[in-house]
Amino acid sequence: GLRHTIREELRHSLIAEIEKKVIEAFEVFDHECNKTVDVREIGSVVRSLGCYPTEAELQELLAEVEEEEPTGYIHLEKFLPVMTRVLLERSYQPIPEDVLLHAFEALDENKCGYLTKEELVKYMTEEGEPFTQEEMEDMLSAALEPETNTVCYKDYITLMIVDDV
Repeated sequence: GLRHTIREELRHSLIAEIEKKVIEAFEVFDHECNKTVDVREIGSVVRSLGCYPTEAELQELLAEVEEEEPTGYIHLEKFLPVMTRVLLERSYQPIPEDVLLHAFEALDENKCGYLTKEELVKYMTEEGEPFTQEEMEDMLSAALEPETNTVCYKDYITLMIVDDV
């Protein structure tokens, strides 16, 4: 019936929108402009789409999109349907704001509302799932206030959350 048709139409336009976003994000990292991205940069592509998979989830995703004979590159045509599905199903939800805030507050022993660059680097590279050098630099370039060499994490969280809309 009509309702079904409208729902299908909406789904199609949603998929089209999502695909467009995925392609745009992919192209940012497609340095050769040949519809491939270095496998090491797929995490950045996924995160730039507002998804925050764990390392294990990212490995599963890569297993789905890699060639039979891994080349070190991921092809857009393989990546697009998988990433579109991930976004449609909202698989790797962004971490909620209050959870992020608690995590930062737990690290901020003096409750001063910021962490120094050194503290942040130490926590991010030594504890749990360590950040790579590149992820660390991405985060610092977004979050660090150069004058004070600190990260005011409330601002950073706001930035991360808003980015997502």
